[in-house]
Amino acid sequence: MAHGTPTASGHGQAKPGEIAIGVIIGRTSEFFDFFVFAIASVIVFPRLVFPFASELTGTLYSFGIFALAFAARPLGTVIFMAVDRRHGKGAKLVIALFLLGTATVALAFLPGYDTIGVAAIWLLAAARVLQGIAWGGAWDGLASLLAMNSPAHRRGWYAMVPQLGAPLGLIVASALFAYFAGNLSADDFFGWGWRYPFFVAFAINVVALFARLRMVTTEEYSELFESRDLEPARVGETIAQEGRNIMLGAFAPLASFALFHMVTVFPLSWVFLFTRESPVRFLIIEIVAAIFGVAAIVISGIIADRVGRKSLLMGSAIAIAIYSGFAPQLLDAGAFGETIYMVIGFILLGLSFGQSSGAIASNFARNYRYTASALTSDFAWLFGAGFAPLAALLLATHFGLISAGAYLLSGAVWTLLALWLSGLREAEG
Repeated sequence: MAHGTPTASGHGQAKPGEIAIGVIIGRTSEFFDFFVFAIASVIVFPRLVFPFASELTGTLYSFGIFALAFAARPLGTVIFMAVDRRHGKGAKLVIALFLLGTATVALAFLPGYDTIGVAAIWLLAAARVLQGIAWGGAWDGLASLLAMNSPAHRRGWYAMVPQLGAPLGLIVASALFAYFAGNLSADDFFGWGWRYPFFVAFAINVVALFARLRMVTTEEYSELFESRDLEPARVGETIAQEGRNIMLGAFAPLASFALFHMVTVFPLSWVFLFTRESPVRFLIIEIVAAIFGVAAIVISGIIADRVGRKSLLMGSAIAIAIYSGFAPQLLDAGAFGETIYMVIGFILLGLSFGQSSGAIASNFARNYRYTASALTSDFAWLFGAGFAPLAALLLATHFGLISAGAYLLSGAVWTLLALWLSGLREAEG
């Protein structure tokens, strides 16, 4: 057993509702960090860090750096699984979230290219890589604890709970940027206003750390560790034993992960670069659409418990494939078209993303489940989301918005194929 692992004695039991709060806070903090960087990649970094390039080229450079976190995340899993085995999950979480908070708040002090030259690019890239490594370490297994403490007939309901962090994080991040961009002069916003959300991110990470530590000291968490459900295995050994299921698990949510960026980061960049739409107004549209996404995630739990997670995931992938054929063109149809695109997209995202987490986890052997699930998440984000804004913007710029829809369609096809090959069991835990 790892040193520092909490034991059951002296700790009370956590009810599913209490665990859910800890999970939501933790995931919201991660996604808030994610979206703060994503929004800044569109409206701040091209001007601050890449002023020598055109707006389009600067945004593409920013998206390239944006992808670095997803490439670094598996490395973070390797590093922090070793920390977990030797020192326990409490130490792992403290170090990972401290690193995440430090890398994020450091961006608030980032000098521009006009001040320190090319060093600004290297500092931005370094902070992004550190964020990715920290995200690999932030995997805490709380979603597994939540599922294990839920009634068998409500697994779909509790599976959707961690996913609420995505739209909630987007709402908070978009609201902050919209407020400062809408109420400050351009000079003040680009001078100091954009930096404030990165300070907020650090404070949210502190709250999330205590919420998570509260959960890892419960009896249920300790029992799951003892039963090997949450015990970290060696990464190399896990890949050797569960490589096929890890890859299937990584490709199973590609439809929702590709759509994730097609309704968050990519449309903001397209509207900012190629329309006269105010980024502030579009951020407000994103907030409204994200509220629909929250509702759709909740509904996904109800539907999944009635028809099964596999049926819902496959149906959602088919719906996303249909959406990809017409929706992206709405981004050129003014504010009304943008709103329709975003609302429909977030509804589909909520239904699919709400059940995408750990879709293949039941196929893993118990002693590899924890580490295999972490690696599956890493690769799913890397393959499905890491390069999505960059690829979609490149395609749309050179071949029109319909090509961005083709990118989304490819994600739906991979999801259907992976689910078919995996033989996903309905009663996964």
